[in-house]
Amino acid sequence: MDLIVTNSGKKWVEVELRRGGPRFRKGPLVAKETQETTGIAHLSAGPSAEIPASLFRGVTQLALDAKGRFAVPAKHRVALTKGRGGRVVMTADLGRCLLLYPMSAWEPIEAELMKFSSFNEQIRGLQRLLVGHADEVELDSAGRILIPPALRRYANLDRNIVLVGQGHKFELWDEAQWQAQTAQAIAFPGANLPPELAGFSL
Repeated sequence: MDLIVTNSGKKWVEVELRRGGPRFRKGPLVAKETQETTGIAHLSAGPSAEIPASLFRGVTQLALDAKGRFAVPAKHRVALTKGRGGRVVMTADLGRCLLLYPMSAWEPIEAELMKFSSFNEQIRGLQRLLVGHADEVELDSAGRILIPPALRRYANLDRNIVLVGQGHKFELWDEAQWQAQTAQAIAFPGANLPPELAGFSL
């Protein structure tokens, strides 16, 4: 997508050219070419501009090393850390697993959650769980993530773990607990499906 940015005094006005007229757009940009004589720069979206989010799928069995690290599958590493220098967010889930978010997916969730009043005990409890446990972690040069000790204890992670793609995030389970969750899902009575799934088919 090409953009034209015009210089007006000390301010830069960013405009996306599209049919039906221009549309203003926010987001950092990277200059490809600059015409100093006219004050017009020809730009394209930079690495942290608005891009379609990746969908994470699949179940991967992994093992923690002695330091509590696990290796993110190579096929997910770029999408998981895109534009954030290898940083991601890990936090606790109500189901006693961990959640692993790209920074770009986590930040709006955190901002929305903290808008709610903490005078409500249930909301405050959820804020404590999700935001209080949230930890910014980083992939090392080998694509490994060190799970913070508090989160390891919360999810009862010992050696064998399972990484489960859930759209815009991952779940991280103790292998035995994941097997129990799978067995429970298989045994789920079809007659008692929630109304939201009415008419849904695979």
